[in-house]
Order: sequence, then C-alpha cells, then structure tokens
Amino acid sequence: MRFGVTIFATDQSMAVGELARAAEDRGFDSIWIPEHTHIPTSRRTPPPTGTAVLDEEYKRTVDPLIALAAAAVMTSKIRLGTGVMLPAQREPIVTAKAIATLQNLSGGRFEFGVGFGWNEDEMADHGVAYSSRRAQAREHMLAMQELWNNDVASFTGEFLSFPDTWSWPKPRVHVPVLVGGGAGPKMFAHIAEYADGWIPIGGAGLSESIPTFLAAVEAAGRDPQTMRVIPFGSHPTAEKLDYFASIGVSECVFRLPSAPQAEVMEVLEQQAVLIQDWIAV
Repeated sequence: MRFGVTIFATDQSMAVGELARAAEDRGFDSIWIPEHTHIPTSRRTPPPTGTAVLDEEYKRTVDPLIALAAAAVMTSKIRLGTGVMLPAQREPIVTAKAIATLQNLSGGRFEFGVGFGWNEDEMADHGVAYSSRRAQAREHMLAMQELWNNDVASFTGEFLSFPDTWSWPKPRVHVPVLVGGGAGPKMFAHIAEYADGWIPIGGAGLSESIPTFLAAVEAAGRDPQTMRVIPFGSHPTAEKLDYFASIGVSECVFRLPSAPQAEVMEVLEQQAVLIQDWIAV
C-alpha cells in the first residue's frame, strides 16, 4: 500500500513545491491538490462540509497544474496529482495540452484526479448545468484522451465537437485518470469507461463498495486488477491503515491542514512517523 498527502493549496498555505519536496524526503509516494476556479459570493449552494459558512480556503485555491509544475522541478520521485480537478469547467483542448506538457515535464509523474463538482454557482459561470455536469465532464475527458492518443484527433458530442485536429505534445507516459466521488452505478460506469481508478472520500463503507466497484468494472469488460482505489482525506491511525490494507486499498492519502508551513510540517512529521512505524510492524 502506498501513502500520499493532500492539501487545500492556497495563496496562504505552505507552497506546493516546498511541500512536495518535504513529503518526498519523508517517503511519501504522492501529493494531491484540488481545484476551484472561483467561488461566487451568491452562495446559492450550501457548503459540502455541512457547515453554515464555507471555509476560507475554497476561495483561495491555486491553479493546480501550475503549482504541480513547480513541484515537478523541485522533486524527482513523488507523484503529482490533482485531487480533484473539475473537467466539466475546463476548456478541454487547452487543458489537454497543459496536462501533456506537465506529464512530460515531470517525467511521467502526473496523475489526473477528476470530479464532477458540487458548487452550482461556480458551474453556472462556466456554462455548466448541475444536471448535466457528469455528462459534460465525461465528454471533456474523452476528448482529451483523443487528443493525447491520436496524431489526428477529432470528437463529436453533445457539449463539445472539433474536426480532425493536430495537437502536440503528446504525453510520453500514459496519464492515469482517477475519478473522485461516492460509490454508485453512475460513478462506476464513468470509471469503467475512461479511468484507471476510484478516489472515495474517507473510508466509510469501503469493505462493501470495493467489491461492487470491481464487479462493475469487470462487467464492463475491464480488468479489475488494473484498477486502483485511493481513499482521500483520512486522518490516519495504525488501525485504519490495517483496515485499508485488508480490503485492497491501493494507496491511502492523508489530509494536511490548509495552513502555513510550520503547521503543515508538524502534521506531516506525525504522519511520516506513523507510516514508518506501521511499515516496520
């Protein structure tokens, strides 16, 4: 089982490049950062945390691809992921080129964690309806994969179309796609069609949902052995790591506070010790 960290990276938190280097030095396998392009002040959509007020970090997220590019040149081994990016809200031709560039710059260490989003206000400003966000994200993902995989690429869909097109660079290493969200038939259908794994939030119910996920993948004609399951946002304990290992989790990604360097490093050091102790048992 591998180990990673995720932070709500902002203009006020520890810099992503510095954190990536610190995590790599302490034996972590990956770092993941999320995306919000902006947060409209209308607040029509309630916070996903269940709190009355949206946490400050949602308003201040850095651009994940640029931040991870900085991390790429400051590290050599750690994998660099979006956790998660919102493809429905991104122009896919431009994003495909940016990701291919980052994948090559990083020596094949980029991992594309994607999600469908929760903020109706934010989506609306990108011309995305909440009811169609999954379908639009799917088309954007398929279109980007066409651009990555074909010298002459084209795509025709409900939300996006482009004719025979040249676009380089191509990623020299496959761009792994992991889809974040809750368990269910729609989620598993998306993963089986265009992804390499699942990012559930936390660990509740995974002992039941992982077998269902793998069965859905196999029923769609994919090899379940190639799929990864990477729970996000855990507050780790040795018992929780034992549990994740026993149910076939590929990688456990620990939550770090969205905070300045001193506070982040204190938690990172604690997590590193936990991992070292757990591996040694």
